[in-house]
Amino acid sequence: MHPLLHPSFIDFCAYFNGNQDYFECHEVLEDYWKTIAPKEKEHPLTGYIQLATGLYHWRRNNFRGASKMLRRAYEKFIANRNHPFFDYIDFQRLCNDCLKALDAIEKNKPFKAFPIQVANPVLEEKINEKIKSLPPVSPQFLLHKHMLRNRIDIQK
Repeated sequence: MHPLLHPSFIDFCAYFNGNQDYFECHEVLEDYWKTIAPKEKEHPLTGYIQLATGLYHWRRNNFRGASKMLRRAYEKFIANRNHPFFDYIDFQRLCNDCLKALDAIEKNKPFKAFPIQVANPVLEEKINEKIKSLPPVSPQFLLHKHMLRNRIDIQK
C-alpha cells in the first residue's frame, strides 16, 4: 500500500480539506509519523503537521506562530520534493499555497483556508468518502479546540 493511502493520511486530508479541523490534522498525522518515522524531524509528515499547525495559529490570529510553522513546513516540503509522501499531491500548488499564505500572514491579512490538491483519483475518492462522514463542528470549537477538547485520557 502506498503510504498516502494509509487511513491516517486520508483522515488528515479529510480534516484539512473538509471541515478545516487543523488541530485534528495534527493529532492524526503525529500518530502516523511516530509509527513510521519516529524522531525523523525532517520527514515530510512533520511538514504536513507544521502546515496544519500554522493554519490553526493563523485562524487564531497568532501571526508569529503561523509564520514560523508555515515557513518550516515549506522548507521541509522543498527539501523532500521527491519523497513518496508527495506522489499523489500537487506538489507545486502545495508549495505555492504555502508561500501565498506566508505572504498574507506577513501582511496581517485575515485567515484564508486552502485545500491540499490531490492528484490521484483513488486517494481523492477515499478522502471525499471520509469527508462525508465527518461530524459538523462549530467555527468557535475549531478556533479554540486546544482549550475545549476532552483531556480525560491525558489526565489519567
